[in-house]
Amino acid sequence: MSAIDRATRALREILHNPGNDACADCGAPDPDWGSCSLGVFICLACSGIHRNIPDISKVKSLSLSHWEDHEMQFMAENGNELMKSKYEAAVPVYYYKPTHKDCQVLREQWIRAKYERKEFCEPGKSFIYEEGTRDGLLMKRGRDNGQFFSRRFVLSEREGTLKYLTKYDAKEPKAVIKVDSINAIFQPEKIGNPHGLQITYLKDYSTRNMFIYHENGKEIVDWYNTIRAVQLHYLKVAFPGATDAELVPKLTRNFLKEGYMEKTGPRQTEGFKKRWFTLDHRRLMYFKDPLDAFAKGEVFLGHRDHGYNVSTGLPAGTHCNGAWQHGITIQTPDRYFLFTCEMESDQLEWVKHFNNVMSVPMSPQEYTMEAMFKHRP
Repeated sequence: MSAIDRATRALREILHNPGNDACADCGAPDPDWGSCSLGVFICLACSGIHRNIPDISKVKSLSLSHWEDHEMQFMAENGNELMKSKYEAAVPVYYYKPTHKDCQVLREQWIRAKYERKEFCEPGKSFIYEEGTRDGLLMKRGRDNGQFFSRRFVLSEREGTLKYLTKYDAKEPKAVIKVDSINAIFQPEKIGNPHGLQITYLKDYSTRNMFIYHENGKEIVDWYNTIRAVQLHYLKVAFPGATDAELVPKLTRNFLKEGYMEKTGPRQTEGFKKRWFTLDHRRLMYFKDPLDAFAKGEVFLGHRDHGYNVSTGLPAGTHCNGAWQHGITIQTPDRYFLFTCEMESDQLEWVKHFNNVMSVPMSPQEYTMEAMFKHRP
């Protein structure tokens, strides 16, 4: 048996120790790399990030690299659980800990914050995310021309707002957004920038999209986590008896699903038109273009006990003019909405998400939202 084979067998044994069966940084199953300087087992994707901080982390493949005896001993004596207790000892509850499904910039800044900057090693230390204000320039996509321009953004915990100004010294902001209405989600592929962040908020009873980025990955992730910190502060005031575990899921959230479908109009005699759809829990929004500032329309998805339902297929007699034949019918108390998907797999996935949403009991805030949908102009 070769030295590499013996090392691989020994390392596989260490992988059976608690916590070592998932990547120490993103939770991906079955890590096949290790940092022999940090003592953690990591996945291939995270190993690439570790490789960019060679002064901190020295990575090796569990099956292809040569391991010294003292390196294997170090891995055995440390491992993921022990190192998490050191490097994640004081992660703030609002700080977003990325998973293997998240984008590169979130995972990279999480790894750098842990091991390079050692932000979370000492309980009681202050964080830049908790300073109560943030002021800086971000690149923002123009609503009409699609070009990105430098804009000043100001986040204020005291005022509970995020403002942006078209000029740095402008006297009046272009928009004032309440932090409790904000959602922020990284969308690098959609925006076309590895640090692209989509911010959504309510404006005149409709969802407004804003697309921003910063050339520096740390800067945009710092903005993201500062928004979450300010939001948590406001939730604690609004719900004084709630626990952190109850409040954290109310911070920024990923969309349940996005993608193209075709839809017809309310009379169901119009032609089916291709639209970009975003499912944000109970709000199904549709856009002419994925980067539109405003949705062309929104559908509220309530609980099935209140007259909401979804089924595959279209009503008999529906004229389907498009090439997409995999239909979906959503029933609300007021009307039916008809959609078609290009692929059956898309159809089934959309229906699964719609069913999941309609199966969840509605909160008091969602009853308010439902009423707003019914009475808005």
